[in-house]
Formats: sequence, C-alpha cells, structure tokens
Amino acid sequence: MKPVIIIFTSAVGVLLLAGCTGIPAPGEKQARRDLGAVTKVYRPDNQPPVLPELTPDTGLSNYMAFALLNQPQVAATYFDWSGSVENITVARSLPDPQLTFQSDIADVVKTVMPGFMQIFPGPGKLRASAAVASAESRTKYFAFETAALQTAFDLKKSYYELYFLDDRLRINRETLSLLNDLERIARAQNEVGKGTLQDVLRAQIERERVSTDIANLEDSRQPMLASFKAALGIKPDQSDPPVPARLETTAINPDSDELLRIAFARNPQLKTMEADVRAAEAGIALAYKSRVPDFSLGLMADVKAYPIVYRPLGGMTLPIWRDKTAAEIAQAKAQELAAKARLTSAQIALAVDFSEQSFAYREIGRNLQLLENRLIPKARQSLEIARAGYLSGTIDFFNLMDTERTLLNFELSEVEARTQREIVLSRLSLLIAGEPPAGTSLFTDNDKDKATSTKTFK
Repeated sequence: MKPVIIIFTSAVGVLLLAGCTGIPAPGEKQARRDLGAVTKVYRPDNQPPVLPELTPDTGLSNYMAFALLNQPQVAATYFDWSGSVENITVARSLPDPQLTFQSDIADVVKTVMPGFMQIFPGPGKLRASAAVASAESRTKYFAFETAALQTAFDLKKSYYELYFLDDRLRINRETLSLLNDLERIARAQNEVGKGTLQDVLRAQIERERVSTDIANLEDSRQPMLASFKAALGIKPDQSDPPVPARLETTAINPDSDELLRIAFARNPQLKTMEADVRAAEAGIALAYKSRVPDFSLGLMADVKAYPIVYRPLGGMTLPIWRDKTAAEIAQAKAQELAAKARLTSAQIALAVDFSEQSFAYREIGRNLQLLENRLIPKARQSLEIARAGYLSGTIDFFNLMDTERTLLNFELSEVEARTQREIVLSRLSLLIAGEPPAGTSLFTDNDKDKATSTKTFK
C-alpha cells in the first residue's frame, strides 16, 4: 500500500509543480504577437522606455513620441489591452483539477480514498469563450489606439495655440507702438490748434485697451503651457518643457474623397464598435452552448483495501432550465443588435464630423485668402491715407482710430484663422481619419481584410 501512496502523491506533486499548458485558441497567437510588437517599443523589458530629449529645435515628431510614451492615459489603455490579451488564455483553459478525499469511519477508519477530479466544459464552450475574449481584446486595443490619437491631437492643438500666441502678441505690440505714435500726433495737432483734447483721450483709451489685451494674452500663456505640459504627460511638479521654435504644419488633403474612405477604414472609434459587434456575435455562439452539458471525470483509490479498490467517478450537468437558456440567448442577441446600432450611429456621426471639419477647412481657407490678399493690404493702405488725412485736416481722429482698429481686427483674425486651420487639419488626420503621426506610431492593424503591419517609433 505504501508504494501506491508514494506513487500517487509523487504524480500529483509533479503535476502541480510542473504545471500544464493548454492549446492556444484561434487568434491568441496573433494577439500575443501584436502585443509583443507594441510592448517592444512601448514597454521594453517591462520598463518605461527612454524618452526623447526635448529642445526648442527638436522636431514635433520627438514631442509626439514623448507624449505617446509618457502620457498616463495611453499607459492605462495599454495595460487594459495587455490584460485582455492574457484573458484569452484564461477563457480557453480548462478549470483547475481538484484533489478529492473520502473516508468511511465507524469505530475505526475503514476506507481512505484520495482522488482526482477534472471538469470538462461541454464541446465548443471553451472555444466560444476564447472567441469572446479575443474580440474583447481587439476592443481594448482600439481603445489604446484612440487614447494615443487623442493625446497626439491634444499635443498638436496646444502646440499651435502656443505658437500662434506669439503672433497675436506681436500684432498687439505693433498696434500699441502705432497708438503711441498716433497719440503723439494728436498731441502735436492739439498744440497747434488743429486737433482737440478729445483726440488725445481717444488715443489713450485705445492704447489702454490694447495694453490690457496684451496683458491678458501674456497671462494666457500659462494655462496654454499647462495644457501642452499635460499632453506630454508631464506632472505638475515637474519643470515646464520647452516649446518647439518652428512651425510644423499638418500635411493632408482634406478635400479628397480618399480621406473619408480612409476614415471609415481606420477610425479607431469605428474599429471599437466593429470589435464590439464581433464580441456580441461570439457571445451569441457562447449563449447557445449553454444548452450543452458539462462533464466531470475522476478517479478515487481506497488505499486501505487490499488489493487496492479503484472507484472511477463521472458526472454531467443537466441544462434543464430552458427559460434560463432562452434568456441568455435573447440577451446575447440584444447585445448584438445594440452593438450594430452603435456602429451605425458612429458611422453616421463620423460622416457628419468629417463633413463639418472639411467645410470648416474650406471656409478658413477662403477667409485667409481674403484677409491676406485683400483686406489686410487695403486696411494698411487705408490707415496710411487716414493718417495723412488727419495731418492735413481732411479726416477726423475718430475715423483714424476706426481705421486702426479695423486693421488690428483683420490681423488678429488672420492669426486666429491660421491657428484654427492647423487644429482642423490635425483633427481630420488624427481623430477622424485615424492616421498616426509619421514616425511616431506604435499601432498594429490586424483586421481580417488587411495584412498585419506594425509601425514603430523612429
């Protein structure tokens, strides 16, 4: 009897210590390859990567790489995705086996029966569970991609606002210098009796207004810099980053129908909805499997008997609650219909958003052309004529100030239009078309109708 006990306990011990490995589910290997490719760049050796150095002369791509590697929201979605890939293995694996023990005791111990029990889910259940987990993993991946693209857009938006803030300040300071000249002219005219004190006061009022605008613009730099810093994932207690010194525009053709086709093919929010539909479809297959019973097999041995008595064990669940099974199937089908409705709604919203942003780009382009080629040159010419007319006494100071204010508004409108144009282009390329910034992406695309490709940081 002792040799049998030793053999049995040794076998169980070896099984527990060595462990077992299951058979990967369809798509599990690909999911791990995709995760490995991204992890190699994003978290090499499970450690944060070396961040690019940021200097005023550094290109925007370095800032983009820094943001994607350092932004905690991107990290959160990456680890969600990583965990969901691991869940595929959990979903397709058999339940842990059980060690059992049974004994008959009267006045003495009559039987001692250690045993081993394994539960086997019904045919196809593990495969269906793995399919659900795989589809949910793709959903988590596209959430990661969405977070990365949103980070890239936030960085670009704050960068353009900071860059063009200097242009607004420059225009206002040039206007302030002009107003100082106009005030001196008004004083000189007043001293020789060609102007009134009211002209001087009007110049002073306008000068104070522009001075306040300059102060407000200078004060706005701090919250803009805070947004830029946050987009880079830099903590509030860390030092402020430098801002790129040169303007880098977004190269994209928003007038092309090809861009809309790319948007429908790559937009990560649509991809998330499509993955939700696939997960719901897999959920329906899993719900139908609830009709299939589960099985359990085991073996016990009465080591006290001589010869040893073996007791095979078997069991089977009885899925007799048809209303429960029907409810599970109906729930899964309702989730599929909801996922498809959300996908359709997202497709409609994407088309509307694309149309609105494309119109905004065209409208801004027309306004910029009007401002740069016609309004601003004519406003400058009008100001020179008004100044000469005031000196000659043919134009009053009120008209001179109105001309100055018109030029200021046109120049500020031009800077605002240039800012908005870059923001619209960034939104079209990043959030709508889902195109990662060149040289700064760690996305992988593994849809059934496309070849798998992985882009990495340069």
